[in-house]
Amino acid sequence: MFIHDNFVRPYLGDVLVVIVLYTAIRIIIPVKYALLPLYLFIFAVGVEVLQYFKLVQVLGLQNNSFFRIILGSTFDWKDILCYGVGCAILGVYEWRVRYRR
Repeated sequence: MFIHDNFVRPYLGDVLVVIVLYTAIRIIIPVKYALLPLYLFIFAVGVEVLQYFKLVQVLGLQNNSFFRIILGSTFDWKDILCYGVGCAILGVYEWRVRYRR
């Protein structure tokens, strides 16, 4: 919202958003789920698909900056790739924690 660059906000931010969601879920549900990164990826892609169908405009929320930021307003394949990178990082983390012994 306040950063206007060409890398951190659009790419690194999308990688970090799935990591932050993972962390928030793990705080609430501390049990390790090996497939949680996959579930987060499916959720993130679902949100991106809703952007493709312009959900913010359909709901009439295009003038509300909070919902425009939370739901997003533009579909981009690169976002899905970044979500995949973030979930891959989480998958490696889950695997390492699970099989560290």
